[in-house]
Amino acid sequence: MGLMDFIKKQFIDILEWTESGDGTLAWRYPMAGNEIQYGGSLTVRESQMAVFVNEGKVADVFGPGMYKLTTQTLPVLTYLKNWDKLFQSPFKSDVYFFSTRQQVDQRWGTAQPVTIRDKDFGAVRVRAFGNYSYRVADPKLFYTEISGTRERYTVEDLDGQLRGLMLQHISDAVAASGIPFLDLAANQVEFAKQLQVATAPAFEAIGLKLEGVQLQSVSLPEELQKILDQKIGMGMVGSNMGQFMQYQTAQAIPNLAQAAGQGGGGIAGDAMGLGAGVALGQMMANQLGQGLNAGAAQMPPPGGAPAAVPLRPDEVMATIEKLADLKAKGILTDDEFSAKKAELLKKLT
Repeated sequence: MGLMDFIKKQFIDILEWTESGDGTLAWRYPMAGNEIQYGGSLTVRESQMAVFVNEGKVADVFGPGMYKLTTQTLPVLTYLKNWDKLFQSPFKSDVYFFSTRQQVDQRWGTAQPVTIRDKDFGAVRVRAFGNYSYRVADPKLFYTEISGTRERYTVEDLDGQLRGLMLQHISDAVAASGIPFLDLAANQVEFAKQLQVATAPAFEAIGLKLEGVQLQSVSLPEELQKILDQKIGMGMVGSNMGQFMQYQTAQAIPNLAQAAGQGGGGIAGDAMGLGAGVALGQMMANQLGQGLNAGAAQMPPPGGAPAAVPLRPDEVMATIEKLADLKAKGILTDDEFSAKKAELLKKLT
């Protein structure tokens, strides 16, 4: 280097970073070809860490405090540079500052339903939403794995990857918690805790610490919610299928009344809809009652044995088809359907 180049070169004697509050996680000090003055000062504020990088290799790491840059305070860099104890010349090195503040209110959520295993419903697709917070805990690892030599690396740059890590471990969290889906809403704190435990190692692998996870809501897709509502209704009326069909019919009456009202209009149309709903409920309850209660004993005639009431083949097949529809909707289990089907088929012999 010529004399004029040496004179023009500026030597940096104060290294520090004042965060601008724009979500920066890593910031490279602008060297612009300059060199650091031997004996210069390095100021690392609370909620910051600084890293010296020499020719692509991470050297010394500094926590909060004020440091005088000498061979004593830069032991790793001194080793990499092969400096002796008498070294007192300016030197070149890249310096990166890292924010270790908590990055709070980071949002996570399922864009598409996530399939989980549930002891009550088997495989269930759920939607979940919440937030989380994290901080940079290992700047050396974060530099080598994530931020690299970029001039600035922000929370926004990392958002997509961290959200993916959260979603990737939802199934693990549900399995570890052992909480049935129906109880998740009442155990949000425990589910969030298990999600944090399941996801934390993935954060640690890139130099971050997952400080907290919150679950705000968890729900089923609309089509599965309808089936769940039907099973809840089934539980409310008990195992009597006739009563359950009456329950379903009662749920459908407003729609029937509306359809009839559009055709006939006014009170007459409402009455038609209501009458149709009641008639439908009675008919379906009677048909299913014949099939599901076929094994019940009939009142014996005077002086005679109980007389079995046979079912016509078309009645048996119609009842089986209705039971199959209930099984397809998840209201009846395979075992329940098979048992009722076997009972009905015996009536054909």
